[in-house]
Amino acid sequence: MKTRSPIFRVFRYLRFYPKEIVLNIVFNLLSVLFNLFSFVLIVPVIELFFGLSTPPTVEPDFAFNQSAMTDWAMFHLYQYRANVGFWPSLLTFAGAYLVCVLLYDLSRYLGLYFLSPIRNGVLQRLRNDIYRRITILPVSFFAGRRKGDLISRMSADLADIEWSIVSTLQSLVKDPINVIVFAATLVFISPRLFLLFLLVLPPAVFLIAKIGKSLKRNSVKGQQKMGEMMSAYKETLDNLEVVKAYGREGWRQQTFEQVNNDYSRRMVRVARRREAGSPLSEVLGTIGLGFILVLGGNAVLGGHLQASVFILFVIIFARLIPPVQAIVKAYSSLQKGSASAARIFEILDADERITEKPNAVVMTNFADSIEYKGIKFAYDGEDGYQVPVLDGIDLTIHKGQKVAIVGPSGAGKTTLADLLPRFYDPTEGIIAIDGIGIKDMNINSLRSNIGVVSQNCILFNDTVANNITFGLEGVAPERIREAASIAGADNFISQLPQGYDTSVGDHGSALSGGQRQRISIARAILRNPPILILDEATSALDAASQQAVQTALDSLMQGRTTIVIAHRLSTVENADLIVVMEHGRIVEQGTHLELMKSGGTYKKLVDMQSVLRS
Repeated sequence: MKTRSPIFRVFRYLRFYPKEIVLNIVFNLLSVLFNLFSFVLIVPVIELFFGLSTPPTVEPDFAFNQSAMTDWAMFHLYQYRANVGFWPSLLTFAGAYLVCVLLYDLSRYLGLYFLSPIRNGVLQRLRNDIYRRITILPVSFFAGRRKGDLISRMSADLADIEWSIVSTLQSLVKDPINVIVFAATLVFISPRLFLLFLLVLPPAVFLIAKIGKSLKRNSVKGQQKMGEMMSAYKETLDNLEVVKAYGREGWRQQTFEQVNNDYSRRMVRVARRREAGSPLSEVLGTIGLGFILVLGGNAVLGGHLQASVFILFVIIFARLIPPVQAIVKAYSSLQKGSASAARIFEILDADERITEKPNAVVMTNFADSIEYKGIKFAYDGEDGYQVPVLDGIDLTIHKGQKVAIVGPSGAGKTTLADLLPRFYDPTEGIIAIDGIGIKDMNINSLRSNIGVVSQNCILFNDTVANNITFGLEGVAPERIREAASIAGADNFISQLPQGYDTSVGDHGSALSGGQRQRISIARAILRNPPILILDEATSALDAASQQAVQTALDSLMQGRTTIVIAHRLSTVENADLIVVMEHGRIVEQGTHLELMKSGGTYKKLVDMQSVLRS
């Protein structure tokens, strides 16, 4: 069962660091005790060297209460002063105080020392989990989402978690220990005076809780605006040429500035509410201190409390206010970070629809056929509505066939092909390879037997060689060059500045469209899959590039079962089977000659393209 609070879900990552947590708590506790002891030493110094009280003449019995312990300590300290003298005893107490301060600082440093691997480790694991989740989520998860917002969650939201939640770990460990130890000491010294402090707690807790709720609400809206800003950045960078070509720089700037202004206003509200907590707690603490000074001073004058003990009470109470302030500030930070954590866990909790069964069948080869049986598919639209794409697809593709899928835009051609490597899973029906349902297969083995070359060829900001060998390891340079030669890419690659070690730039920006496509084809050739999907692989190319790429594709398709998605029907006339789709259904299938003779949808599409070409 998952913890509801995003904050506690972040803290669940602490379980990986038990040793560091224990050591952090131990050294924080030691630092608090050494700090407290350094203040306790003030009482004997005041008593011994300023003569504010008369020591007992007979050694009192030791008892665990403030008065008896003070008398017992004073008797022995006065005896010590009488035996060693004024200056040696003063130097002894000064040395003891210095040792306490040094041990306090050392313990505090060691607490932070063991906190460092916890802070960085929690964020490291969060980043790894987010990236791992993104790689395994189905493509449909990202279809209706802004990429900029997702990037914002992985950058801005994660940074906010670092500063708002993880950075408060020291406060969440040390300051509560401070408050508990100091408060227990105050109760021990004077329960009556401590009760006065408790009178100001209820209104303080109520006001701080109200501030925290407002802080969280505004933080959620602020992080949403940050996602919109990142989306605006990404859209502008991805479409900069279009923005400039249509003269829409001013409009894009105006849109961005509006979102930026909204974000800034939200963050001002967040900052004001976050900073309100600390002064509020200080004011309330000062009010409590005022009551203590008045009533405690009256107790000293009435002989009910020793002056030195009262001074110690006031000093410790004053030292209690800063950790209380730190806890309030940490609470505010947690409320702000909770909004970011919730956005992060939306990704981590997203439904992983493409799942693999236990003991899944490993696909070692492709021997017979691919079968689509009663396939239906619908996207998740807004407000939970289903957007139907495929409706009752039945199709058999035999080994070695070249099958073309054609039809108007929006007919479901690409979706039909994307179901085969399980980029999506059908809503209804079964897809089987050699009689085995692909849902029963090991996903990696299934996809290793399928090569995909799409219109939008994907290249990474890496070398040519690494893009060709993507997904493979230990490939000899000779095999890389051979695959590139078959794809018709070796000539232009050899002319690049560093040949196969040349970086292709972001999205392959250093290469032309035809060159990028041929590198994608070389990648598929090197992978040597028995099943090949070509999704509009030449539609975005000019005539010269199209001819070169088509030659490479012809080489790639030799001896493979190929599914070709095409708008240019002239490129698939020699297909073994042409499947015509409309509105998510197969309306015709057959060879080019058969479909032309039938005079149906396919012939109309061919005639239409012939008119447009003429």
